Amino acid sequence: MGYNKLMPEVYKASVGVGLVGRARVAQERLNKALDILKSSRTTNPLSSFAVGPERVRFETQEEEEPVILMMRQHPITNLGWILMALLLLWLPTLFSFLPFAMMPGRFQVMTIVGWYLMVLAYIVERFLYWFFNVYIITDERVVDVDFYGLLYRDLTVAKLDKIQDINFTQAGSFAAIFNYGNIYIQTAAERTRFEFMKVPNPAKVVEILYQLLEEEEKEVIEGRVK
Repeated sequence: MGYNKLMPEVYKASVGVGLVGRARVAQERLNKALDILKSSRTTNPLSSFAVGPERVRFETQEEEEPVILMMRQHPITNLGWILMALLLLWLPTLFSFLPFAMMPGRFQVMTIVGWYLMVLAYIVERFLYWFFNVYIITDERVVDVDFYGLLYRDLTVAKLDKIQDINFTQAGSFAAIFNYGNIYIQTAAERTRFEFMKVPNPAKVVEILYQLLEEEEKEVIEGRVK
């Protein structure tokens, strides 16, 4: 999956750092993260919890910056608009009431076709909103991609070394049963708060983030290539 250019490049690798060394460090981080999530790995393009996706790319991504996790809201969160769409698809069966039945046949057909086109547009819009609103964790930063429509998307990033605090919440029986929740990341970056809303396996995601932060601190202490 790729993204059109959303904002100027905001991150560059340190000058003089060799790609070989950077690739080695990136692979080490990726392998450690995948060890935690190896049972969750999937190649499904519609997955809401894609572990180590190989085809996911985003604007400003570095050459040696593997994507560890790409998340969407849990599929169960789509239940509300799916039920609404089914109701809207069923409503034309009620159009046989007397005033509508007395209208010209051509007008009736145009009305019903127009109705279904509007319902289809509603379904497509809701699906695209779910599909393109994604949260990404790489070995260097967190990325929040907000989709507001076909003409406007917003991408916000923060480096891992800017993260100050991480916590998550699971509220309600649905969240407990289907294991999804909200992750809140406090940073010292330009955007001080990242919110990953209704994502699957929030505890695992927080565990991965803390593991990446520990690796970041070790690299600074040991003077390894970053």
